[in-house]
Amino acid sequence: MTVRRRMALPVAAAGALAIITSLTAGLPSVAQAAPASAAAGAPITHEENPRVPEGAAWTEAYFPSSDRSGVELHADVLRPAHLPAHAKTPVILSVGPYFSHAGETSPGGFDQVGPSPRFQDLIDGAQLMERGYTFVMVDLRGFGGSTGCLDFLGPGEQADIKAAVEWTARQPWSTGKVGMYGKSYDANTGLAANVLKLKPLKAIVAQEPTWNRYNYLFSNGVPRSNATSSPRSYYSIATMPQLVDDSDRYKANADYEKSHPECQTDNATNTQDPDPKSAFWRARDFASRAVGTRTPLFVTSGFIEDNTKPEDMQKYLANHHGPERGWLGQWEHVRGNETDDNGQLKMGRAGWFDEVMRFFDQHLRGSKPSVQDPAFSVEDSLGNWRAQPTWPMTNDSYTARLSPGQYVDDGGQAQAQRAAEPTTGWDIEYAPQAAAPMAALLADAPGNSYWTFSTPASKQVRLTGSPELALKTKGQGNVWVRLWDVAPDGRSTMFNEMVAALNDKSTSFDLKATDWTFEPGHRLGVQIGTITSRGWRPVPSGQTITVTDARLGMEVQDPRFDSPTQGDRSPYLDRYIAANTVTLDEIGAPTFPLDVSKHHH
Repeated sequence: MTVRRRMALPVAAAGALAIITSLTAGLPSVAQAAPASAAAGAPITHEENPRVPEGAAWTEAYFPSSDRSGVELHADVLRPAHLPAHAKTPVILSVGPYFSHAGETSPGGFDQVGPSPRFQDLIDGAQLMERGYTFVMVDLRGFGGSTGCLDFLGPGEQADIKAAVEWTARQPWSTGKVGMYGKSYDANTGLAANVLKLKPLKAIVAQEPTWNRYNYLFSNGVPRSNATSSPRSYYSIATMPQLVDDSDRYKANADYEKSHPECQTDNATNTQDPDPKSAFWRARDFASRAVGTRTPLFVTSGFIEDNTKPEDMQKYLANHHGPERGWLGQWEHVRGNETDDNGQLKMGRAGWFDEVMRFFDQHLRGSKPSVQDPAFSVEDSLGNWRAQPTWPMTNDSYTARLSPGQYVDDGGQAQAQRAAEPTTGWDIEYAPQAAAPMAALLADAPGNSYWTFSTPASKQVRLTGSPELALKTKGQGNVWVRLWDVAPDGRSTMFNEMVAALNDKSTSFDLKATDWTFEPGHRLGVQIGTITSRGWRPVPSGQTITVTDARLGMEVQDPRFDSPTQGDRSPYLDRYIAANTVTLDEIGAPTFPLDVSKHHH
């Protein structure tokens, strides 16, 4: 909700907008100039300020981070207006960089201070206030009303997450049971919170997260096209101007970076390490750190989305031992409740908020769900939805031996295109949708890539999980691997890809998580070659790379055993297929099977 019209408020209400209420025990509040009637920090309602959601009472608070760094965190608290001030409720918490009073990623055109409307859809759609939930939004260090330097989900931000959960749990209006909710960056903070094993944290809903923070800027040593622009974007969010009528304390905290130039320097420098095993990235590898964690998780991920890709999702879910729920399917970077201009749900499945609240009610209130929701609801590449107790489920797994071959690591024509592209202005929530990426790539074959093809599928077969590629090579450079669904007439759709900087002699890596169903007669095509994608910025070696041994590890599922569940074809799927489909003039002889026979040699 955007407020562009300055409201004629009573003097007392207008003064109350500037009141900062400290709800922490023992933390002195800062006195603000205000009329006596609001001196105690009276909560502000929708009637007094239209930026406050209907049915909510808004207060603000400050508290320290948990790492003894002196960082002060800011929170906006929305309580059910119909409840007494200290009535205990369960709490849904969001922690992230997007809760500034002025807007999410740039000043939002607000004429009046108020809480962020980022999750107004949850508050209204799930009827949080009517249900008796408190909703809390906490600014990570460096953002909004919090001090400190932004930390790209590192130890500092993890200390903020810990502090936010524990502070929320011990407030007099809290039952001590906290759930987290978010999408994109503030979904990542939920996955980070899980690995911190916080006792008050009882449930996490994380839509479209990254599972290992390294993967957002790099792929196996190769920088992504946003490797420098994303850190710059977050610094610009952290330093955007605040509203003039915010409190002095809020504005002073928001200006922290202006007097601390090291914030920008460290952010720009530390995020550019291409080594995933460095200390910087190990601290942000939540998939590896999830071993033995048990916080109940409800996650969503688009297999073909172009922003927070489902890399290391399988590893995170396998390492996590608590209850798991998920909506996985063929969509872009969207929320479970989002609709397009035609009113179609972008994920295709109805009932997002109902299912989310059954999940929260179960784990925060101990309520038995009135409906038995599937653990995982999954949409495959044909737009068919199924229910599963876990993901992935496989009927067979095997390693396919791929053909040897060679290519020149020259980067193709895309290098010149990349050099001319801007490198600014992209963050994890608002990364631009990629243009049709496959328009001319096959023109570079055969010199810059080579192919291996499977046998035609004799019946429907689904490639699921995270395929793994291992290859032995001669020559220094980079590799780009793409998986294609090849129809009998040569029409081929690229559905999975990954790149890597080649190690000496032997390299192995996972591709993205996938859920792609092959129709009878279709083949799996594997293309190996130089990187010509605009999604990465490699430095081509110019060398001839000779592949002597390549193998693709696959997990396959038999769709005959699917258990259908409610859901429509997500509208993004057709757009993706159109943008990623070409016609092959030549299909080579098959060299490996595509089936679920369990008899592979």
